[in-house]
Amino acid sequence: MSEPSGPAEPTGPELARAAVEAALAKHRAKPPRKTVRDQPVRRRGGYTGPGPDPRDPQLFGTVLERLVKQRGWQRPTAEAKVFGEWERVVGTDVAAHCRPLKLEQGELTIEAESTAWATQLRMLAGKLLARIAGEVGHNVVKKLHIQGPSTPSWSRGPRRIRGRGPRDTYG
Repeated sequence: MSEPSGPAEPTGPELARAAVEAALAKHRAKPPRKTVRDQPVRRRGGYTGPGPDPRDPQLFGTVLERLVKQRGWQRPTAEAKVFGEWERVVGTDVAAHCRPLKLEQGELTIEAESTAWATQLRMLAGKLLARIAGEVGHNVVKKLHIQGPSTPSWSRGPRRIRGRGPRDTYG
């Protein structure tokens, strides 16, 4: 019998060993991958030392003030302050006898608990405007509209309808 003239092809375990050696040679030829430990520590923005940093936690009030300024919400915030801090703005004695109803176009409508307090508030209107301007800001409230206790009236008001109206209302 004659032997083949070229080298013999590996079979079985020799074929597996050759495949493993080829894979290892290919792996050794690649440059090694850098691990996280090999890379230098880099900080964002160049902050490296102690001291204030914009990424530090901030007080809620400070963040809220900055947001109000950025968005231009100073006027709505001042208007809301009239209602939210009414007792502090006008004083505890006055606040115990009246309450703000609405603020439209610089005119604040106040409802007094009695007609006597409504008269008293009309006399104090100048001082109240000065106190409100001092606490909330100038030109937030330009005019006060003071009314006494409200009772339902079907003959006057913003939702009045002229004419006889419906009859037989109370059946």
